[in-house]
Amino acid sequence: MNKKLHILFLCGWYPSRVLPNNGDFIQRHAEAVTLKHTVSVLHIVSDENCIKKIEIDSKEINGVKTYIGYIKKTSNSILKFIRFWRAYLILLKKIDRYDVVHLNETFPFGLFALHLKWFQKKVFIISEHWTGYYFPQSKNINFLKHFICKNILKNASFICPVSNSLKKEMENLGFTGNYKIIPNVIDASLFIPSKKTEKNYTIIHVSSLLDKHKNISGMLKVAKELEKIITTFTWKFIGGNKSKYEALIKELNFTTAKIEFINHISHKKLITHIQSSNLFVSFSNYETFGIVMMEALSCGIPVISTNTGILSELIPNDFFSIIPIKDEKKLLNEILKKHNTNKELEKNKMHNFVAQNYTKEVIANQFSKMYFKALNNNY
Repeated sequence: MNKKLHILFLCGWYPSRVLPNNGDFIQRHAEAVTLKHTVSVLHIVSDENCIKKIEIDSKEINGVKTYIGYIKKTSNSILKFIRFWRAYLILLKKIDRYDVVHLNETFPFGLFALHLKWFQKKVFIISEHWTGYYFPQSKNINFLKHFICKNILKNASFICPVSNSLKKEMENLGFTGNYKIIPNVIDASLFIPSKKTEKNYTIIHVSSLLDKHKNISGMLKVAKELEKIITTFTWKFIGGNKSKYEALIKELNFTTAKIEFINHISHKKLITHIQSSNLFVSFSNYETFGIVMMEALSCGIPVISTNTGILSELIPNDFFSIIPIKDEKKLLNEILKKHNTNKELEKNKMHNFVAQNYTKEVIANQFSKMYFKALNNNY
């Protein structure tokens, strides 16, 4: 178990020059595994700025050997597949001999994992984060995609969803396999409690701000109702601009509440915003994990969340409460309850809980066990 392995991360999502923040949670998994093993990342992405049909970039980032293929964008699906496959073969030749394949997102990069298993006898495990398994998005999984995914999952040594709820959704779709829950990484060395707070009572939400996923419009409506009771408070929406919500904001006509929209910011700045807030709210319609909720808890900030993501699987305590999806009245009542309570929360207690269960060291050990089990079962 102390042997150092070389792990090949096959990534459908990963930060790149095209999408700098796409799959940053996978990057954190890769960086965690480097604490015990050597990690090489293979990622391919379409790039409309490509001059050549295929451009290759390789560098070491935070201890992870990162190999990215940039593909000239095309609307021809067959040509796109050919370019992806060629880039995959080019990148594969650049990577030293490896022991285990760690696939991130089953489809479509699972086709590469199958190729490596069938032709190079390489075992693979899967980390799964995709919200597309949840209803109603799951209706978009057509017969062919379902068939391919089922075969990829069946050939994996282990399937590692980031939460038990995601595992259940996958099983409901008939995707059977050897499941082992391994959550996302939370950097508890950065997300720490602080005594700094805003002058106004401050609520914070951090996400992509996609309404069908995160229900931003629902939170804005709740904010208007809250304004009738608490005249001065601030509600920050971090992660995108407010252009698509301007009409609704104008209609709601806030007079005393301060509604702020802040575009995507660095981790360092985000930490400051979370630490100085009074409450974090997630009003999602679906969620596989909910990293920012855990980051808020690591800072000792209480959280209100819909019955989605990892919080619904934790033991309830003073730091978070779970409400039904789309229940605006319940959200309002929970905010008022948190606002009106005078109980001093033990911030360090929650921080320590996160540090004991979600740090890089903890996740690295969990994945390491899966790698060795996968190898042992193959012999």
